[in-house]
Amino acid sequence: MSDVSEAVCQLAELAPCSVRRFVIAGIPIAVVRIEDDVYAIGDICSHANVSLSEGDVWCDEKEIECPKHSSTFDLLTGQPVTLPATQPVPRC
Repeated sequence: MSDVSEAVCQLAELAPCSVRRFVIAGIPIAVVRIEDDVYAIGDICSHANVSLSEGDVWCDEKEIECPKHSSTFDLLTGQPVTLPATQPVPRC
């Protein structure tokens, strides 16, 4: 994933402590707002091949939880924080 920024929506269109799915150039992206910060990571869980944007956002921890097996991923790094996932998701 490149470090190129692309506007997908206005900040006001993202509710605080929420996630929305966008598809950019055919790649699904989970965009998360925590206060006035926005994080973007690959939307597909590296363990279960399901959409992370359907999971819960853990605002205090800056993590997103996979809805299938409850793995959480760090929004800053894409690294898995809890099992069963062991591989990161891409940062965007």
